[in-house]
Formats: sequence, structure tokens, C-alpha cells
Amino acid sequence: MVVAIVIARVTFRLPSLADRPASSATKTATSGPLLKPVAHLLEEHPDKSGVYALSSGLDAFGARGLLAREAAQSLDVQYYIWHGDLTGLLLLESLREAAERGVTVRLLLDDNGISGLDPILSELNMHPHIEVRLYNPFTLRKFKMAGFLFDFLRLNRRMHNKSFTADGLATIVGGRNIGDEYFDTGSQPMFLDLDVLAIGKVVRDVSADFEKYWSSASAYPLEFIITESVTGGDELDHALWEISKSAQYDTYKKRLSASAVVNDLEAGTLPLEWTEVRLISDSPLKTLGKAKSDQMLIGKIDKLMDDVHSSIDVISPYFVPGKQGVEEFAALEKKGVEVRVLTNSMSANDVKLVHSGYAKYREKMLKAGAELFELKAQHSPPDNSRDAGIAGSSGSSLHAKTFATDEERIYIGSFNFDPRSMQLNTEMGFLIESKTMARQLKYGFDETLEDIAYRLELDDNHQIEWLDRSASGDAQRLDVDPETTRAERIVVKLLGYLPIQWLL
Repeated sequence: MVVAIVIARVTFRLPSLADRPASSATKTATSGPLLKPVAHLLEEHPDKSGVYALSSGLDAFGARGLLAREAAQSLDVQYYIWHGDLTGLLLLESLREAAERGVTVRLLLDDNGISGLDPILSELNMHPHIEVRLYNPFTLRKFKMAGFLFDFLRLNRRMHNKSFTADGLATIVGGRNIGDEYFDTGSQPMFLDLDVLAIGKVVRDVSADFEKYWSSASAYPLEFIITESVTGGDELDHALWEISKSAQYDTYKKRLSASAVVNDLEAGTLPLEWTEVRLISDSPLKTLGKAKSDQMLIGKIDKLMDDVHSSIDVISPYFVPGKQGVEEFAALEKKGVEVRVLTNSMSANDVKLVHSGYAKYREKMLKAGAELFELKAQHSPPDNSRDAGIAGSSGSSLHAKTFATDEERIYIGSFNFDPRSMQLNTEMGFLIESKTMARQLKYGFDETLEDIAYRLELDDNHQIEWLDRSASGDAQRLDVDPETTRAERIVVKLLGYLPIQWLL
């Protein structure tokens, strides 16, 4: 076995980056459609950033599409997952259209989340104004996941960052990947998620962060990894033609045209909040296991926790605090800080293995004084309205990663409170000084969670109960994970015994 692994690693080793083309950093555009409606705002707020929370998936997709359509100089795009479905193909088309106008497009994708897209990405990479790079790539393409068998420690570290930056003027950063389930369409269960649209000072920091990843030792030009030639030259057009025949295509196009956020953004009338915004992110050296403590996002979050005085409201779809996390939350409670956490219930969690890591800390968190809420599983799409709230409305599965402290500041980004985000994957997000956004999150906990989530409590025997309040206000107490089978609960419990918490 050891000999086979060594042979495989030698045979399928990564290519040299010695011949990787140099790439100049993005410069902020001095003209173009994106600049014109906001130029006066940028002059009025030279040292601040204007932000707007995108809680609706429809608006989040439309905003990305608008940035691509109106970009005049550059598009720097960085994602963990990019699906070849309706929204994924439409955004690839928008990048290609921008390149046809002469816009320089740089697309950096984690190679773990682009299943089936090799031919389309290869075709796009041939365009003179598009360059695609794969982050921490798999050298084995046809049986991709088999790469874990001989190169697990490297491939287990992924780039979880998500950003979409146009002309160095506007960016979207948050929790959404690119795929129908993130943008309120399709037949798959929807994700509740959250992004932030930003213009102003912080955009320069996002561009600089992108440059670090683009030029890092883990970013490989696509042609170095995917060597098969593209013969047809119409891979994207064919995929778009196939999907354009669907009812989903027509319906979504009509819904997009009615997006008030997109219309306001195009007109320059979107109600941005101008405030202090700080990008916090991991160094790409984390992928190589070489990042120092001051180069990792978790250290910055730990320092932020030390400054919490009265309250912290956390939304994390994958919440695995571990022993240290429980102790830190307990310490906050002891000094009078109210700790509240919303995560997925077992029935709503799309990764049961991660839920097993969380479940064994629920009792300890409750005993420490924290309040725990678990999102109910729903089988209808979430509310697509513009005023759905900063945490959205009830949907199939929670995916937003955000927390607010002291009703004064809020973090929105890609970081989960789990070992994978802390130690393995690279992450990024915005820390925003905003009483408005922080209080919106607090309001969500105060006023809406009883409708969309179970509240966990300990009974007299210190056993967990799930409190389920109906619309009429009546409460039902459940003594097992709601909407699950006995078999599911047994499997999750058994998974919890596995020594794999560091992977979750």
C-alpha cells in the first residue's frame, strides 16, 4: 500500500510553476458605468465603505450579474464551488460577454467544487481576455476524488473564499457559492445565505487579497492541469442552449428583471450604509500549512471575542465548537455576555457528519449558559422578497455565516465555527461597524426564531429537549431530534465516536 501511494504521488505530481505567466494587479477604474452613479458618494466618503446586505438569493445573483455587465476594466472572481447549472452557466456567460468587451477576467476556482466543468472552463481559458486558475488542484481528472487516496493531506485543505470584484470599485463578499441552491431557483433544497455588496475603501483590500491568492504557490493556470484540448469550441453555448429550453430559465429571467435591488444598484440609488469595514482573511500560506498565527483569520476572531461585553449572536450552518470553543463561550457567559447560536437541525443539515461533531457539544453549551437554536427543515423555497431580513426566512438549510457583537458590529463571510474553517480551509469576510445590521440580526433572534427554529433546553434530568412553538403560540416539547428517524439518529451518534473532529 505504501509503495502504491508513493508511486501514485510521483506519477500524478503537480507541475512546476516556473513558467506561470505573470499577472499585473487590478487597478481601480477611473471611468465606466459602475463608477458614474457612485462617483459623488466615493468623494463624500473617501475613508469609509458603503455596504448593503444581500439576504435574498435572487438579488444576490442579480447584483453579481450587474457587476459583470457593467464592468469596464476588470473582473476578479474567486469561489469555492461553481456548479454547471442555470445560475452557474449564466454567470459564466456574463464573464465571457465582459471579456468580449475587452474586460480582463481572472477566475480563481477551488478545484474541489467544479465537477463537470473542465471542458467549459478550458474553452473560456482560451479567450484572450480570460484567465482561469485552479486552486490546490487535483492532478487526476477522470477519477478526481481518487486523488485523496494518495495525496490526502494536501487535497484536504481547500480555498473556501468567495468574492466577486468589478473594476476595483465594487465587490460582493459573503457565504454564497455559485449554484442554483444559493440563488433561490431550481429543484434542489434552497440554502439560506448572506452576502455583502461593498464599494469604497474596503474594495482595495479585497483586490489586494485576491492578488495574494492569484499569485500564490497553490494557484495553477488551468492549462497546466487540464491538458486535453477543446475541439468543439462551443461547450458553453451548447450547455446554455440546453438549459434555455427549461421552464426554470424563463421563470428566473422574469424574476430577475423585477429585482428592485438590481434596478436601484444600476441607478445608483441603492441605500448603502457608509461605515468602517475591515476585511479579515487567511493567508494562502494556510493551504501549505505554513501560515503564522497572525496570518490566520481565527486569531483575528479570537481577539474580537475578547472585546465582547454584552452579547454575541452567532449564525453558523456547521457549528462544531470543540472543547476550546465551549470554554470560550462559557467564559463569555461568566462575564455577563449573552451567547446565542443558530445552526442547522439534524434534519436541515446537509452534512450529517458535521452534525455528529456538533451534537456532542450541545449539552455542554447549554450547561455553560448559551442559548441554542436549530433551524427547522422546510421543503419550500425561502422568501425571495427584498425585506426578508438579514438572516433570511425559513428555508431548507442554513448556509449563512455571520455573527454580531454588542449590537454594534457584525461579521459576514465564509467562516464557520468549526475546525475546518479554523485550521484547514482558507476563509475571508467583512467585519462591519454597523449598529443597524447588528440590531437586525438581534431582532431576528428576538422575534423570528420561534417560527423557524427549535429552541434547545435541558430538562430536570439534564436531557436535551427541543421546544417547537406553532404559529398559534402553543409549545410542543420533543425529546429527540425533530423530523428524524431512529436510524438517522443512531448513525449520527456512531459518527460522533469517530476521531475525525479535526476534519469537520
